[in-house]
Amino acid sequence: MSRAEAGTRPQPRARDAEATQRAILKAAIDVFALSGYDGASTRDIGRAAGVDPRLITRYFGSKEALFSRAVQETYRHPLMMVPGNNQAVAQALLSDAPLDQAKGLLLTIRSAGNERAVDIMRGHLEAHYQSDLAGALPGGDATARAALLIAVCTGVQMQRNVLRNAALQDANSAVVTLLSQALDILGGPTAALADNG
Repeated sequence: MSRAEAGTRPQPRARDAEATQRAILKAAIDVFALSGYDGASTRDIGRAAGVDPRLITRYFGSKEALFSRAVQETYRHPLMMVPGNNQAVAQALLSDAPLDQAKGLLLTIRSAGNERAVDIMRGHLEAHYQSDLAGALPGGDATARAALLIAVCTGVQMQRNVLRNAALQDANSAVVTLLSQALDILGGPTAALADNG
C-alpha cells in the first residue's frame, strides 16, 4: 500500500541550521582552496555544500564574511614556534601536512591576488596567531620575530607541500634538527633585532 493509499504524507526533512552552516563553511574552505577568493562564487560554494546559495547570505551575510570565517577556521590550529617546542614543530613541518593545514595554505596562496582577501588574511594572522606567538616569545622585538617565524614556517610548508621540493620530501633527522635550531635562534631570548639606526 502506498502512502497516498494509507492517507499519510512524507515527513518533511528536519532543518538543522547549525549543520547547514557547517556544511557551507566546509564547502567554502574547499572551494576557496581550489579557486581562491576571486575564482570562488557563492553558487559554487552552495553547490559543493548541497544547499541553495541564498543560504550563504542568510547565514554568513556575504561571500567576504564567509571568506573571513574560512580564514579563521583554517588558521585556527597554528604551530607555536617557541624554544622547547621547535623540535616537534620542525618534525611537523617536514612531515606530510594534514589536509586541513594544506587547504589553509592553498586558500592563502590562491586568494593572494585579491587585496581585500589579503587584508582579511593579514588582519586575522596579525590579531591572532602572530599576537599569540609574540606573547609567548621571550626577549625583545617579539612581534617582528613572530612574523619572521611564521614566514619561515610558511616557506617550509610551501616548499615541501606545494612545490614538493625533493630535498624536503624525505627530510632526515639532521634536517629536522637544523630547522629546529633555526627556529630556536629566531624565537630565543637573545634574538632581539639589532637597531641599525
